[in-house]
Amino acid sequence: MGGPMVRRLLNAGFDVSIYDTNDAVIEPLVELGAQRADSPKAVASIAEIVLASLPTPPIVHAVALGPNGIGEGTRVKIFIDVSTTGSTMAIRVAEGLAAKGITAIDAPVSGGIAGAEKGTLAVMISGPEELYPRVTPVMQNIGKLFFVGKKPGQGQTMKLLNNLLSGTAMAISSEAVVMGVKAGLDPQQMMDVINAGSGRNSATQDKIPRCVIPRTFDFGFAISLLNKDIRLCLEEAEALGVPMIVGTAVRQLLAVTIASEGPNADLTETVKTVERWAHVTVGAKK
Repeated sequence: MGGPMVRRLLNAGFDVSIYDTNDAVIEPLVELGAQRADSPKAVASIAEIVLASLPTPPIVHAVALGPNGIGEGTRVKIFIDVSTTGSTMAIRVAEGLAAKGITAIDAPVSGGIAGAEKGTLAVMISGPEELYPRVTPVMQNIGKLFFVGKKPGQGQTMKLLNNLLSGTAMAISSEAVVMGVKAGLDPQQMMDVINAGSGRNSATQDKIPRCVIPRTFDFGFAISLLNKDIRLCLEEAEALGVPMIVGTAVRQLLAVTIASEGPNADLTETVKTVERWAHVTVGAKK
């Protein structure tokens, strides 16, 4: 996700300094004009606005507040986290950076790699309202901006709710399409009917027709990351006293799929667990 965002910022004319632990990710961006830095601290000593796109909350915490982290930078004023970390970590990072005179802004995104490449991501921003006009010229190159709250963590909560619905749509749609195929229905026709009726959702409209029926499983989001997001959502729901009966069942299905397909499996491979139990395979008719 970070690579396409960098390319869009470069194409918009911004000077961009970048750091990643993976040189293979860095090299093509340097060729496009990005400046290579040797640590998060180095990036934060060059730029006043620093963005982070990282896979897990502990990594975000280490990059923001750890040794050679953004908090040790000499120039940074605003830290924008486009990762999905949950509100608890977002608040912790915001408090840690505030002690160093740096303001943290939540800006988790939804829309996948395709959305990052096209600049059509949904960007869920929360933080001090007075800084919103300052970050808008940067963030509007990434996607459509939604200012969802003034408190740290509110953008993260919005993202977790979005991913809970996305994961649930994939899980229940997997059960529906597998049942239909076992009953003798054509999977593509099922999607056409559902999408013309009240059952349509993101899985029936996009993921299943594009990634499941042709058996490509290439939506581009690892199932372990979705599982992480739903886990964070369930933890926040418990803290708020909100029951998550369906969400808990979805996470159980994801956990079983991770055990069988591996943590790097595509989220659309959720259907394989249901297929295996039902002894049927979803696919286009020859």
